[in-house]
Amino acid sequence: MFGNIYQNKKVLVTGDTGFKGSWLCSWLLLMEANVYGLAMDIPTEPAMFSVNDLDKRVKHTFADIRDLKAMAHIIGSIKPDFIFHLAAQPIVKASYDDPVTTMSTNIMGTTHVLEAIRQSNHPCNVVMITSDKCYDNVEWVWGYREHDALGGKDPYSASKGAAEIVIKTYYHSYFKKPESPVKLCSVRAGNVIGGGDWAANRIVPDCIKAWSEGNAVEIRSPQSTRPWQHVLEPLSGYLRAGQMLAIQSNLNGESYNFGPSADQNQSVLELLTALSTYWHFQAGAEKYKVYENPGFHEAGLLKLNCDKALAQLQWKPTLTFEQTTRMTANWYDAYYNNSGTDMAAFTAAQIEEYIQFAKTVNQAWTL
Repeated sequence: MFGNIYQNKKVLVTGDTGFKGSWLCSWLLLMEANVYGLAMDIPTEPAMFSVNDLDKRVKHTFADIRDLKAMAHIIGSIKPDFIFHLAAQPIVKASYDDPVTTMSTNIMGTTHVLEAIRQSNHPCNVVMITSDKCYDNVEWVWGYREHDALGGKDPYSASKGAAEIVIKTYYHSYFKKPESPVKLCSVRAGNVIGGGDWAANRIVPDCIKAWSEGNAVEIRSPQSTRPWQHVLEPLSGYLRAGQMLAIQSNLNGESYNFGPSADQNQSVLELLTALSTYWHFQAGAEKYKVYENPGFHEAGLLKLNCDKALAQLQWKPTLTFEQTTRMTANWYDAYYNNSGTDMAAFTAAQIEEYIQFAKTVNQAWTL
């Protein structure tokens, strides 16, 4: 898997206490990587990081990516072989409530990580994770390509577009040089779901929290469509990008989109209906209520074109919508409805299940 490139390697995951970061650490540990992590805090209670006992399995440091001195010390001390930068302020609504923190974290935090890598100047393969929201969304019906315009009408989207510009600047100014020991790429994904996400103002965590308490979930715009994907889909892309970056120098400085199949675009209502088939409801229980006026602007349809990832990384999506929702619901069902479940082992089993699905569609990274 991934050519065993991560086995016994030092891998640093920024934002390891978050939803995607915790899944990534769990996968890296299965591949026998030496996993290091840093994050400012544990962002939710409960949290995937704690539920999976990653505090005992990852060499974690609490640090703020807005602190350049701390970033330089951590990266310079570890000298990781690979860095996956996920640490960010990830919530659109929170960006409206506190745009300064969003900008300082997502723009200057990204700058500090890159500057710390530049100062360390050791051989390293760096995968910088931003978001599909980095694109200037004009709500057209086809997918955005890696060279399309960056931008954003809300603070979160603007911060991600700006982060991409910072990444491009560091590549051209420092890491493009033949003598540079650092290689990097940026990767973009969105509308990620899966077990272990408890962030506020996200449809699946809101849904599961309400249902676990016997309540109907309040939703807005039930007919809004999104290209939903399971968290393991983009993570397989990130890991594939890191692998190929390490063995192909011509990928240095590139950007990649990771998203579901073009026809996998379901409404919020379809998502809730699919998830509800795996939940235990009392007869006649109300599953959802619709409310209006969320109080902030949300972009409409935003799809990614993933042809470049297929051409250069031989990556393609693996899961169907049914598999995505079933795996998501099953994880939460195990946590809430089957007391005593070893969630670290359950998470590992879902990663193994995903790998088996990937082998059936001949994913190149399974070799």
